[in-house]
Amino acid sequence: MKNNLSNIKKAKNILDHQDCVAVPTETVYGLAANAYSDKAVKKIFKLKKRPQNNPLIVHYHNIDDLKRDCEINSDFLKLYKKFSPGPITYVLNLKKTSKISKFATNNKSTLAVRFPKHNLMKKLLKLLKYPLAAPSANLSTKVSSVCFQDVKDDFGNKLKFILDGGRASVGVESTIISLVNKPQILRLGGLEVSSIENCLNKKLRLKLNSKKISSPGQMKLHYSPGIPIRLNIKKPNKNEAYLLLKKRNNLKDNYYYLSNKGNLKEAIKNLYRTLRKIKKDNFKSLAVERIKNQGLGKTINDRLLRASKFNAK
Repeated sequence: MKNNLSNIKKAKNILDHQDCVAVPTETVYGLAANAYSDKAVKKIFKLKKRPQNNPLIVHYHNIDDLKRDCEINSDFLKLYKKFSPGPITYVLNLKKTSKISKFATNNKSTLAVRFPKHNLMKKLLKLLKYPLAAPSANLSTKVSSVCFQDVKDDFGNKLKFILDGGRASVGVESTIISLVNKPQILRLGGLEVSSIENCLNKKLRLKLNSKKISSPGQMKLHYSPGIPIRLNIKKPNKNEAYLLLKKRNNLKDNYYYLSNKGNLKEAIKNLYRTLRKIKKDNFKSLAVERIKNQGLGKTINDRLLRASKFNAK
């Protein structure tokens, strides 16, 4: 892990010149650019081949920086105090005076914001005079990147710099909550919904598949390794990779497991890494055993369901 100041300054220099760099966060790696610059934000969409109607998450160093751009409310303050920095993204109303690029918001009056926990990203944000728009550092619809090599595999020399911060500790994207009007969950992620509900002391509505895209992670096809996926399968076909939640005694060459003992935090951390490995191992299809739809298992199932939409393409 190359976390010296000269690498952070190199990333800052590229960002200051309206270009993109890949950055580490605790959730997944991000493809970052100056969120106040139309020119820089457009480069993110072009590099990722991302649809223009899919808004970006903007990363801030702290709440004081956020106040320049967004209206904050009591629910936000409760959640910020408890969970930020960390794997939670808030959708808030933009101030009319905000300088956030309209390309980052898809011309909306709201913004998805996050405070990343990764030490390198925090140090970088502290040096900048602007927040960073940073969706996951992968090609649109594909599996997100959780380490330096994943980003390299996806972008090769198209990216000027990858700030190497080791492997992402959470391994999936942040949970997104809209705090505009009534709080509701727009994307399942690395923070359990029950923890958010306990903090706010209210039951939250899940709005995960809206026809109107109001936050990242709502596209039907997403997180795909690029091969067909079959879900809730008891026995795989011959020559098909088989994804299991926990290790078995009779592991076969085509068996891949997410955790030694079925620990969901460990499983979620290993999900994208394992999907990429299965593709690299040249399997042409993947079967997944039934994973209980509880806690972080809901996030795993959400990602696998969206990845399985590749079948319908």
